[in-house]
Amino acid sequence: MSQTANPRSTPAVTVRPLQPGDEAEMRSLFCQTVHQVNSRDYSPEQIQVWASSANDEARWRALPQNSQVLVAEQTGKVVGFTNLEADGHIDMFFVHHQHQGQGVGKRLMQSLETLAQAQQLNRLYSEVSITARPFFLRHGFDVVTEEQVERQGIWFTRFIMERSGPFVSRMTQEP
Repeated sequence: MSQTANPRSTPAVTVRPLQPGDEAEMRSLFCQTVHQVNSRDYSPEQIQVWASSANDEARWRALPQNSQVLVAEQTGKVVGFTNLEADGHIDMFFVHHQHQGQGVGKRLMQSLETLAQAQQLNRLYSEVSITARPFFLRHGFDVVTEEQVERQGIWFTRFIMERSGPFVSRMTQEP
């Protein structure tokens, strides 16, 4: 009996290092994700301030200089990205709003784990939004503390989360 492909299956996601030309797609993805996904948990004023950081030229230029940037790609399109600094800090972790729940974040997290293992890091940590907290919990991170931070006169709730090594396939399974 022949098997046919599931018509609802999604094309494979590949994770690769940042390449020249990715920045514009990453910035657009960041802005769209904040507006479309994080708006569930943050006010319009908070979203406006947060999304405006897509215009911070210096921060985006420094990203590949201060960390290893990984890009998730599907059918030639950037569908997610993250980065890892030398001390295990994850500064950014974003998945395109139309690709949420499709395994993109899981693939990015697995790639971060591989980098952490190769670098013999003892921990991964990040400042995580209300929206991203459940995802990080599913991937073995613990909440260290909840904090309030101010940006452009607007206050935000976020969580300091961390996961201790060693990083050898300890990932929890996503439903």
